[in-house]
Amino acid sequence: MTTANPAAAAHPKQHGYIRFPDPPERTPEMTTFNHLSLTGNVHFLTHHLANPETTLVAGEHYLAIAPTTDMTGLRYPDLLIAFNVNPAAYYQRNAYVISEQGKPPDFVLEIASPGTRGADNTGKRRDYAELGITEYWRFDEIHRPRSPYPRLAADRLTDGEYCPLEMEEIAEGVLQGYSPALNLHLRWENGQLKWHDPATGRHITTLADERARADREQQARIQAEIRARREQEARIQSESRARREQEIRTHAETRARNEQDARIRAEARAREMEAELNRLRGQ
Repeated sequence: MTTANPAAAAHPKQHGYIRFPDPPERTPEMTTFNHLSLTGNVHFLTHHLANPETTLVAGEHYLAIAPTTDMTGLRYPDLLIAFNVNPAAYYQRNAYVISEQGKPPDFVLEIASPGTRGADNTGKRRDYAELGITEYWRFDEIHRPRSPYPRLAADRLTDGEYCPLEMEEIAEGVLQGYSPALNLHLRWENGQLKWHDPATGRHITTLADERARADREQQARIQAEIRARREQEARIQSESRARREQEIRTHAETRARNEQDARIRAEARAREMEAELNRLRGQ
C-alpha cells in the first residue's frame, strides 16, 4: 500500500519525538486479511523465525528512511520482516524507521488487490530497491491468463538493483520460489499463499493446522474417555459377576451346611430312637 504520490522519504524533523500516524484507511479489500491474518501466517511466521526480541514480523505501517512529519510518498507494505532489529522501537514509533533500526528490512511482501496490482510491480519495486530492501515479493491470488503481472514474483537486491528470483511451477496450480532471506519457499497454491520449510518439506504451521491438531487432540480425548468408560463398565460388570458368583457360592455353602446339619440331626434322632427301641425290648 502507499499514499497517493510515490516519492522518496521526507527529511527528518530536527526537534521533538515523532510518532508516525496510522496509514490512511483504504477501501475494504480482504486480500491481505485473508492471506496473512485469517490464516495466522504472521503469528506463525513470528514463531517459526524465532527470537521475537530481535526479529520483526509486521506490516501495514509506514516505512521511512528517517523520522518525518511528511507522509507523502511513504510506503506501508502488507508484510515486513527484519532480523537483528528493535521491534519495540517499531511499535513505539508506529513505523519502521531505517535510520533508527540501523538497516532496511530484509523482506517485504505486497499482496495484490485490484487497486494496487500495477503499483506493486512498478513504483513499489523501484522504491523498495532505493530503500535497500533485500527481497521484495509480490503475491496475486487471482490468476488472469492475459495479465501482464505474475501470480508470484520476487526480486533480490544485487549491487543496488533488483534481480528476479526464479519461480518454479512444481505442480498444476502450484508456483514456488525460494526466499534466501527467510530460508523458506513461498508458494502460490491454487490462489492461496503458502510458506514451506525446505528443511522439513512441509508448510509452516497455520491456523488450519492448529485447528486440525486441536480436532485430533479432542478426538483422542473423546476416544480415551470412551475407552475409560468402557473399561469402567467392564470392571463394574466383572465385579458384579464376581459378587453374584460369590453370592451363589455362599448360598451353596449355606445350603450344604444346612443339609449336613439336617443329616446329623436325623442320624442323631435315629440313634435315639434305636436306643429307645432296644430299651423297650429289654424290658
